[in-house]
Amino acid sequence: MLDTLHIKNYALINELEIQFDKGLNMITGETGAGKSIIMGALSLILGNRVEGKYFLDPTKKCVIEGEFKIGPYRLLNFFEENDLDYADHTIIRREIAPDGKSRAFINDSPVTLTILKQLGEQLIDVHSQHATLQINTEEFQFLVVDSVAGTFALKQDYRDSFFAYKKAKKELEEFKELVKKAALEQDYFQFQFDELDAAQLVSDEQGQLEIQQRQLENAEDIKRALTAASQLLENDDMAVLSRLKDAMSQVDGITSFLPETADLAARLRSTWIELKDVAAELSALEEETQIDEGTLLEINERLSLLYSLQKKHHVDSVEELIRLRDELESKLMAINSSDEQLERLEKEVVVKLNIAQKKGKELSVGRSKVLALIAKEVQATLANVGMPNARLQINLEPLKEGEMRESGMDAIQFLFSANKGQELQFIHKVASGGELSRVMLAIKSLVAKTSALPTIIFDEIDTGISGEVALRVGEVMESLAENMQVIAISHLPQIAAKGAAHYKVYKEDKANRTISNIIRLNTAGRVAEIAQMLSGANPTDAALEHAELLLKGS
Repeated sequence: MLDTLHIKNYALINELEIQFDKGLNMITGETGAGKSIIMGALSLILGNRVEGKYFLDPTKKCVIEGEFKIGPYRLLNFFEENDLDYADHTIIRREIAPDGKSRAFINDSPVTLTILKQLGEQLIDVHSQHATLQINTEEFQFLVVDSVAGTFALKQDYRDSFFAYKKAKKELEEFKELVKKAALEQDYFQFQFDELDAAQLVSDEQGQLEIQQRQLENAEDIKRALTAASQLLENDDMAVLSRLKDAMSQVDGITSFLPETADLAARLRSTWIELKDVAAELSALEEETQIDEGTLLEINERLSLLYSLQKKHHVDSVEELIRLRDELESKLMAINSSDEQLERLEKEVVVKLNIAQKKGKELSVGRSKVLALIAKEVQATLANVGMPNARLQINLEPLKEGEMRESGMDAIQFLFSANKGQELQFIHKVASGGELSRVMLAIKSLVAKTSALPTIIFDEIDTGISGEVALRVGEVMESLAENMQVIAISHLPQIAAKGAAHYKVYKEDKANRTISNIIRLNTAGRVAEIAQMLSGANPTDAALEHAELLLKGS
């Protein structure tokens, strides 16, 4: 319930605070006193967008704050899903800066308007004359039936299974498209795979072939260089090894006379042995080096194939070609095994369809059981508010074979007749504004008995009624307030007298400014206010007496 509403610097309101009763709260006041301003401020903390300027003092920000007791509404999951701090006493605040920028808070945590609106819809149901149009919407009509039938949990089960079926069906259709597309591409995939598979690709092959290619292309130069080096070391008249051997003999000959040359002689011998090994290896490499045009041709052809495949497939290495080949192989395997996958998906769709249809039928049965009850209860309430001949008929018809909707497997229609002999038709086509308001009041009165509705606000829905009918409407609101908090703005004394709490909105002049204010009336104040509503600004003794009687009757 809405416990407290605080408004600061909004329209004609400087600052006011309203503490509401848990039952029926009546708000009255002259036209233009500011009742609609209060409702406008309340709408801002329910998530409505800021449209226009709302400042009494344009240099200061506007603040609207509401404190709600939300313990019975089971909203903990909502707070957890939106990462908000939960409290049984939750405070919603909206701030509008002078530049028009708006901020919203739930328990001091900043939130988007979307989240604010989602929470607001679960806290307050605002019912105005224009809101009666929703009575003809399928969404509202199912809401009424499910509330009375207690099928919300079953409806959620159906919705879950319905969306699971839709998801499975979508996956099946997407897979069919994939198979169809793959079938068209299969020949192309097969050609590409066969070409790459026939190439017998080997990782690191390209690098090794390129080294061999360079060696074969330069074989003559390699052979010539190796021969020359070998000759310089040992086959030439001035060969290094021969001259080094002579030097070694000369030093060996003096080691007995000059002992320190022994180390030098050993080093010369070591160098001679090392160079002799080098000469032998050079000679061996020269013999191994062959000028092989045939092998070079084969390597060139192989590299040409690898380069061509890389260019064709827009890659830069044999490793990437191997990955592409493996991917093509996987695609071909998937295409070849698509029949099994298709069969699996088709079976899954059938299973989930059966589950959804079973849940849908259970939902239809649950709904159909309360249709007559809803019509009977609504008609009884309408008779009590001056519409004794009103008839309501709710039709629940199964959809076409195989058709399903998010709302269920039925189409729903609320048909209405206000007068004897009048044909049943869609409500909005045959009911006046006042009649629509009473029908909506009767429906919400019934729904309130079967579900934990939030606070409901009736914003001047008493248009078009008076006298005894107004008294009966007030009684219905009073009964409604036994199960939920009701806030009603009214111009009728018969309805105002039914309130557990009565607030008067009024204007007053302060300094150079007119402001709106609100006060909770005590018993004497209520008598005076209702008397004024009966007879005008200066109520007669009869009006005061009548007002007292109305209040005693409440």
